[in-house]
Amino acid sequence: MVNTQQEKPLYILMLSLHGLMRAENLELGKDSDTGGQIKYVIELATQLAQHCEVEKVDVITRLIEDEDVSDDYAQPSETIAKQCHLVRIPFGPKRYLRKESLWPHLDQAVDKCLNYIRQQERLPDLIHTHYADAGYVGEQLSLLLGIPLIHTGHSLGRPKQARMLANGRKASAIEKQFNFARRIAIEEAILKHSLLVVTSTQQEIQEQYGMYQHVADAKFKVIPPGIDTSQFSPPLRRQSASPLQNEIDAYFSAPDKPLIVAISRPDSRKNIQGLIRAYGENPSLQAQANLLVVAGSRQHINQLDDSQKQILTGLLVDIDFYNLWGKVAIPKHIAQADIPELYRLAAKKRGVFVNPALTEPFGLTLIEAAASGLPIVAPDDGGPRDIISNCRNGVVTNTLDSQAIADSILQVIGDKKRWRQYANSGIVGVWRHYSWTAHVDNYLKAVRRILRKDLKRMRRQHAIYLPQTKSSMPTAKAALISDIDNTLIGDKPSLVALGGWLTQQQGQLVFGVATGRPLESAVNILKRHQVRTPDVIISSVGTEIHYGKRLVPDLGWAAHIRYLWRRDALAEALAEYPQLKLQQPENQREFKLSYVVSPKSMPPIEALQQFLHQKKLHAQLIYSHDEFLDVLPIRASKGHAIRYFAYKWGLPVARCIVAGDSGNDVEMLMGDTLAIVVGNHSQEIAHLRQGTQIYFAQQHYAAGILEGIAHYQPVLKDVLKLGNS
Repeated sequence: MVNTQQEKPLYILMLSLHGLMRAENLELGKDSDTGGQIKYVIELATQLAQHCEVEKVDVITRLIEDEDVSDDYAQPSETIAKQCHLVRIPFGPKRYLRKESLWPHLDQAVDKCLNYIRQQERLPDLIHTHYADAGYVGEQLSLLLGIPLIHTGHSLGRPKQARMLANGRKASAIEKQFNFARRIAIEEAILKHSLLVVTSTQQEIQEQYGMYQHVADAKFKVIPPGIDTSQFSPPLRRQSASPLQNEIDAYFSAPDKPLIVAISRPDSRKNIQGLIRAYGENPSLQAQANLLVVAGSRQHINQLDDSQKQILTGLLVDIDFYNLWGKVAIPKHIAQADIPELYRLAAKKRGVFVNPALTEPFGLTLIEAAASGLPIVAPDDGGPRDIISNCRNGVVTNTLDSQAIADSILQVIGDKKRWRQYANSGIVGVWRHYSWTAHVDNYLKAVRRILRKDLKRMRRQHAIYLPQTKSSMPTAKAALISDIDNTLIGDKPSLVALGGWLTQQQGQLVFGVATGRPLESAVNILKRHQVRTPDVIISSVGTEIHYGKRLVPDLGWAAHIRYLWRRDALAEALAEYPQLKLQQPENQREFKLSYVVSPKSMPPIEALQQFLHQKKLHAQLIYSHDEFLDVLPIRASKGHAIRYFAYKWGLPVARCIVAGDSGNDVEMLMGDTLAIVVGNHSQEIAHLRQGTQIYFAQQHYAAGILEGIAHYQPVLKDVLKLGNS
């Protein structure tokens, strides 16, 4: 029973950003992004929400407005079950995007998620992310809010990259298509930061995560996925032919034969071609069984994307080449709701389920088939080894060898006694090892252990979001936060004009600065240029926040960024690089080490990061102006500080105008802020021109800020007085 404050029911926030997600009638196999992950997340959320230790589960995904997909995906929210909701947030273009195209828009997703969390009655107790894209967003939220992060990878970049290179793909081509460099870097960061990484098998930890540098930093827990055993069940002994059976039987000239079934999306890694070849080259197998391949849904092959078109066209060519008409069927569409009945039909015909994939991290369809009393043949890799070891319901085989696939299928369907043993063992094994009840119990035990260990830190972190003193800032409608040097100051007439505009906005606009300077230096230079005291000063590259004329420090921010910060150890370690020269003492702060370095002698940032990792030290490294290197806590930056500030005071990030000119401004310019880059910016941030919401001004210094404000006038016309800007 949950009867203490420490063991209060949990609010769990899940993130699964790509694919087409909805509560019912999942379009599994519609494309390569709408597969087993979608089903797993929806079912996990549903089962968790029904548990007595869980108060609420929110699943955040992407809102999509695209005439080529269902209107369901454009609905802002949808109820999955009691106390369980699917929340769709818009980020990036309105149209549907494949997951490889989402990377440039993930910073905006962070801000949209922060805005959603702000609207809730309380902060989530944990964030559980699925796949690397959601992992990136979840890591940022976790850093900003101090909420524990749990991650499930589903598939990983390094193994996928290695397979493609081994198959002869060019490194440059696959990098352009899949963004492996960024994905792998994010996966490494997730491993470092997550308090728990959930996997389906031990093999996933050893052979897949084992390829990552930070595998030793992660805490793993093997929790195999569950299935709904009320949905997947064996056929009744005396069951008349269903409409689905009549539909399937119509494909075959001898429909009473055992039925071989394969279900996967049309993807080369699923190796459906290998199964067709195994069947087509084995007359004995053709004589004994029919083959049904469910390869996603289609209306016309020519309307599919190029990769799917290539796979399906190849399958049809092979069927024709081996003259398999009347023996092989590839239906255009099998509804997701009919999949359980399809398993039962194959079991009724004493058939077999085949997963011919080249590699299989888990294989949810394998336990669905097992629960339905259908024996399986699967790759001798990853999850299938564990499933067959637990359920004793089939055989693993070398799916690179067509003859081995055929021999394994014949081994199962050719011996009636063995077939019955496999069928019965599979049903019992799933109930014992792969029920949702077992999965959720194991999941919550692992989560509770994390939260108990982390409880004191969590209480401290959650408290920092409550305003400490009365302030006019909670009533403001927007904010302008600017870098100082070479952005706010540099041209006196335009600075005076900007000051006049700020005076007009008093009471409805927060004015702030975000600077690399320490607090004292920032205050002095603002006074020297006759700039009024800002409402908020974010100084020392985002490591300090102070408010108003009294410069009241935000102690909560200091507590927040202290996480894993070991300043003295970092200074000692970096002393091994003589080319890094410490700046003057006044530029060194409690949460900042600052160096001067020549561009010619600057070590690669990646090398410095690896060096610190080997010494088990954690820090952010920010190189700017081809001269300065700042070493900060992992939670500190101008961007994080602005988002923390916005969240704390209830200001939507989308109403925060930010202005900057150099590399240490990058984070605050990314995402959902109204970003302005002044005309005199350094070339190190020229790449931000590709940003979805970053305005590059022609004018320099404060004149560039005014130009940017005018640009954003349509967005803020109902919030601020912009007419005289």
